[in-house]
Amino acid sequence: MNMSFLQELFSSITHRDALQRRFGGKKNHYSHGHMVEACQELLQSDGEAASIVMASRALEIYQSLDDEEKKAFFCVLAKDFAADPDKIDQAYRVYSKDRSNKHLAALFEVSEPLRQELFRRLNLGRGATYELVKMRQDFLALMKSHKDFEPINADFVHLFGSWFNRGFLVLRRIDWTTPASILEKIIRYEAVHKIQGWEDLRRRLDNRDRRCFGFFHPAIGDEPLIFVEVALTKGLPDRIQPILSNDHYDIDDPELADSAAFFGISNCQVGLRGISFGNFLIKQVVQELKQELPNLKNFVTLSPLPMFRSWLEQTYHPDSGLLKPEAQEVLSHLENPEWLNHPELSERLNQVVRPLAARYLLKEKNSAGLPMNPVARFHLGNGAELHRINWLGDVSANGMKQSAGLMVNYLYVLENIERNNEKFTTNGEIVCSPSVRELSRLGRKLFKGEAEK
Repeated sequence: MNMSFLQELFSSITHRDALQRRFGGKKNHYSHGHMVEACQELLQSDGEAASIVMASRALEIYQSLDDEEKKAFFCVLAKDFAADPDKIDQAYRVYSKDRSNKHLAALFEVSEPLRQELFRRLNLGRGATYELVKMRQDFLALMKSHKDFEPINADFVHLFGSWFNRGFLVLRRIDWTTPASILEKIIRYEAVHKIQGWEDLRRRLDNRDRRCFGFFHPAIGDEPLIFVEVALTKGLPDRIQPILSNDHYDIDDPELADSAAFFGISNCQVGLRGISFGNFLIKQVVQELKQELPNLKNFVTLSPLPMFRSWLEQTYHPDSGLLKPEAQEVLSHLENPEWLNHPELSERLNQVVRPLAARYLLKEKNSAGLPMNPVARFHLGNGAELHRINWLGDVSANGMKQSAGLMVNYLYVLENIERNNEKFTTNGEIVCSPSVRELSRLGRKLFKGEAEK
């Protein structure tokens, strides 16, 4: 046996235990000053065992802080853990005279905020990756009232983008035999269609017409990042209520299904909001389903249209002056919830709302030039086609409030996914079906002064 290895291991363990005794004492109360001090000590540490203990200790201190102390800590991070402008200027002057790789590396090094190295070192602690995700969750809540926190967010995004890229994610089937600790999280994290307790969960996981998959990261164990609920159906579904029903079965045998409908896709970790996990997550689920059930021909979502109702109300508001009077008059009936009980009025609204939804999805963009709707951004970025807009697809209170009752089918065709993704990411082109494009053309006619193309 290699005794030098054992001696080194024993020395490491005893050194770590000594550090635990030195830094492991707990206080009843900590301030942000204690956290800052712990971070500075961590940055000055040059030993791996010491750094691990110090990182764990710093995260323990952070967890004990209240919101005001956390905010004060982030204020110090923003000011005192930024890059040094004088060092950047000096390094640039040297590089401008000698553009060697050595001086370029030095410029890069001083340009990086000290916060990034701090976060890397904090990530050495036990369970630290998940603790940093929860730290960003706290941070996002506090950032809303602090514009000067944005650079810290950029550091989180930069590091998390590397730590949580698709290559690290693991796809796992979730069913009724999955450990209860994970199943409890599925109930808690379901963000699209709330799960009504354990019986409802069993219906979604354990029945012949259902599948569920979760994406996990090795560094955070059994905490799912994303989970995807699937209904096996005949044909493309256009309404969510039958899928959520406890006594509705579209098929008697999974082999009889020709379509897989992704009806619930939930991002579980608020601290990872805005972090891209890559563009082909759904393709991985499609491939998994195709391997199990070769008869499946269609892979489609049944997606909500969040924010559409809000956009629609702003568009038809009398002060907006955007819509033609006829369209504005029809849309005014949305204010009366009883319109659902009047088929003729419902059809009149259908003739206006769906065309406007198509125009909204194809034309309305955010400041980055991407579709305003977040669900559209996700699926189009994953290589889907905007396939169909369904009238009264979700008549629940939430469906009416956020989507005016609409639901959208995004179609995933395996051989087209990469091509659609490239068109979207390179040129911002949205691949859509002829029916959606025709609806958008009709929607354009409802606006004042928009010429038909």
